[in-house]
Amino acid sequence: MTHARNPGLPLTTDWFDRVQVNRPAAERRAATLTTRRSVKKEHQAAWLVNAIRCTDLTTLAGDDTPGNVHRLVAKAITPLRQDILEALGMGDQTLHVGAVCVYHSRIQDALDALNGVDIPIAAVSTGFPAGQSPYKQRIEEIHESVAAGAKEIDIVISREHVLRGDWGYSGGVG
Repeated sequence: MTHARNPGLPLTTDWFDRVQVNRPAAERRAATLTTRRSVKKEHQAAWLVNAIRCTDLTTLAGDDTPGNVHRLVAKAITPLRQDILEALGMGDQTLHVGAVCVYHSRIQDALDALNGVDIPIAAVSTGFPAGQSPYKQRIEEIHESVAAGAKEIDIVISREHVLRGDWGYSGGVG
């Protein structure tokens, strides 16, 4: 199935200047998140199952092997044992994670392990982890990952430009 290319949206940074946060209130609220249950018992399992569906399982080790990727994909295909799904009343449902994320060089390993199971492959591109490769090279890496079968691309940006607030930067090394 071919999808139309997402045209994206222009980055507008004016809202950065308008955002206001009540820091003491945010810190108080954050401190209570681990001490209270915001989801009631009868809904906790459903929320946890939904969290599994939204999770990208990732392996970005420098020493990844096809075997590592195959084990990760097996976990992605079956994130919960069948007996747990049955205890949750979901024994007849298919549950898998949102995506499997790998380096470009491991896309084919992930596709082989998926063996047709409909879980998207996400590839880290654009000079992971630091985003320091030249712009033209980062764009080419994205094209190569998509051609290899990646359905999602995790794009790395240079922290330097974020720290400087240079949101529109798109050329050179950073």
